[in-house]
Amino acid sequence: MELRKSGPLKGELTVPGDKSISHRSVMFGAIADGLTEVTNFLQGADCLSTISCFRRLGIDIENTPEKILVRGRGLHGLSAPSDVLDAGNSGTTTRLLSGILAGQDFPCVLTGDASIQKRPMKRIMEPLSLMGANIRSVRGDGCAPLAIGKGDLHGISYSTPVASAQVKSAILLAGLYADSPTRVTEPVLSRNHTELMLRGFGADLTSEDKTAFLRPGSPLVGQKIEVPGDISSAAYFLAAGLLVPGSQVLVKNVGVNPTRSGILSVIRAMGGRLELLDERLCAGEPAADLFVSSGSLHGTVIEGDLIPALIDELPVIAVMAAFAEGTTVIRDAAELKVKESDRIETTVAGLRAMGADVTPTPDGMIIRGGRPLHGASISSFDDHRIAMSFAVAALAAEGTTVIENGDCVRISYPGFYEDLAALQ
Repeated sequence: MELRKSGPLKGELTVPGDKSISHRSVMFGAIADGLTEVTNFLQGADCLSTISCFRRLGIDIENTPEKILVRGRGLHGLSAPSDVLDAGNSGTTTRLLSGILAGQDFPCVLTGDASIQKRPMKRIMEPLSLMGANIRSVRGDGCAPLAIGKGDLHGISYSTPVASAQVKSAILLAGLYADSPTRVTEPVLSRNHTELMLRGFGADLTSEDKTAFLRPGSPLVGQKIEVPGDISSAAYFLAAGLLVPGSQVLVKNVGVNPTRSGILSVIRAMGGRLELLDERLCAGEPAADLFVSSGSLHGTVIEGDLIPALIDELPVIAVMAAFAEGTTVIRDAAELKVKESDRIETTVAGLRAMGADVTPTPDGMIIRGGRPLHGASISSFDDHRIAMSFAVAALAAEGTTVIENGDCVRISYPGFYEDLAALQ
């Protein structure tokens, strides 16, 4: 994908549905009783992997341009797949589905692509095993493929070593099949879409501070779900609107759940011009229209409790920091190393190729902003968020930037480049 420095970006757009909520709407609908109807579902490769897996588990899922219809069969209605379940590139599918499969009375194998087969799964295997799950890494390396057999599950009280919505969700989903309550406590509250949606489906789940408590036994009931726009997808247009001189961009109907919207705090901390308009609730999730206009940014420190609320946005935040005046420090973000790529390494490599002054650290990076950036050849490392982040950088840099394997954006945002071009 070849991109050049852009003139002012003008206009409005609606980004695809939230990836996390789209995944969960299909998963929870599949194990609920009755029909779940989902609108604004994200038609990205990751979410389509979730649909594919549940179809193989015997669930009737109708995918139309207008809506997704999931005909749920209840907590115990899944059937044994005839072949290995393939989660593609989706960590959410792999980890959350493992929690559901741990409660089934049939064995199966769950795998994914080469990237998934390198990502750490011990973080779910250990708590699920404590619950009585029969789960193991086929190759014995703590990664997928995972062999999951019938287990007798019981509730646990578990403190997660890292704040991870995927780990928390896997435990809570297994807890639906346990014979006693399950309690999960995190060091910092991660995104809480699972807790909000499970309650909406009828689960007996309460949350207090950093702890979620689930009592099994309540059936889930199909729902109507309108998925708000994905703030992780909106982030690229917010950054572009802030960085390209003369720009004014409105991104409509974006989910602004506080456990996900840390980038809004960072934009404000960097002095960015940002307004939230028409704030409202969308299927129990807070949403708003986001308006940005270009202006000078300055460095900031990003750390601590804020990190889980913006972990996926850190590459594009690093791009913003490279154009900002002064120094930006990102720390407490070692989780970046185990994403689709090592996003500390890949972000630093891309920024340096474009002329930025950036130093990697074990848990983040230090970006000394204000140097002019120039076009370069950037490897996406097959990581959709790296590709989109450097597409934004290209619009504000001198010359031409080539993003190798730029089509990996289909993982979360198939129409990304078209939407970006429409603002130019």
